[in-house]
Amino acid sequence: MKSFIKNMLVMVASGIVFSSCSSNEDAKPVTDELAGITMFKEIANDTHTIELYSHMTVEQGYNEIKIRIKDNATNSYVKDAEVSWNPLMHMSMTTHSCPKSAVEKVTPNGTLYEGYLVFQMPQNDTEYWDLKIDYTIDGATYTATTTIDVPASTERRVNTFTGTDGEKYIVAYAEPHHPKAALNDMIVGVFKMQDLMHFPVVDGYTLKIDPRMPSMGNHGSPNNIDATQKTVGGLYNGKMSLTMTGYWKINLQLVKPDGTVIKGESITDSVTESSLYFDFEF
Repeated sequence: MKSFIKNMLVMVASGIVFSSCSSNEDAKPVTDELAGITMFKEIANDTHTIELYSHMTVEQGYNEIKIRIKDNATNSYVKDAEVSWNPLMHMSMTTHSCPKSAVEKVTPNGTLYEGYLVFQMPQNDTEYWDLKIDYTIDGATYTATTTIDVPASTERRVNTFTGTDGEKYIVAYAEPHHPKAALNDMIVGVFKMQDLMHFPVVDGYTLKIDPRMPSMGNHGSPNNIDATQKTVGGLYNGKMSLTMTGYWKINLQLVKPDGTVIKGESITDSVTESSLYFDFEF
């Protein structure tokens, strides 16, 4: 009898443990793919609706953009597409593209695809950007095109210039999105105009960083680290020290591996700002 009762207690205890484990598994939170981002555009063709998302307003400069593709017949989102894109600026006399990344899945089992576009100039009354998205699903190819609103940025977040080597460059501010009075991780894109349609990443350069507060005697800040690449083909990473809130001008110098300064000036008592810079107020 004692053995029977002991066995029953073991079975009950095991059931409780199993039930508890099952409940814990069921209670795992489901990740919200759309947390922190907002849809700003929909594009529809005969088979799909393509949704475009961003965590900030799309404007002149560096923009992180995410994509979802919805099957119009099933209302389900596609998880296994191969996606590429091509932005075009339609000007009165010519058409050109801009720096852009590849489009990749955010997570293996999710529905979001992501990349970045660097709109080096804003739209105006007669000139505009459009975005063509090409994608393949189960061997079938599709395409969709839409215009994109690209207003001028209120702060200087992108520089387009001809360097001392005669090459045309684009230097774009990527992060931090919301700078703080602290030592901030800074990410910047450095690109070269190969031709009107190709703007590859520049490899192996250095972007010198010198933050200043013009309204406070043009004082600088300590512990800044110049931006360099971690990987070939990648963005540039550095440290930007901001000691207080207010208006900051981030003076820059773009330097080749051999030490040649392509653009920008060192700040001195007589040179109070560089011709290559970002600025913002926070």
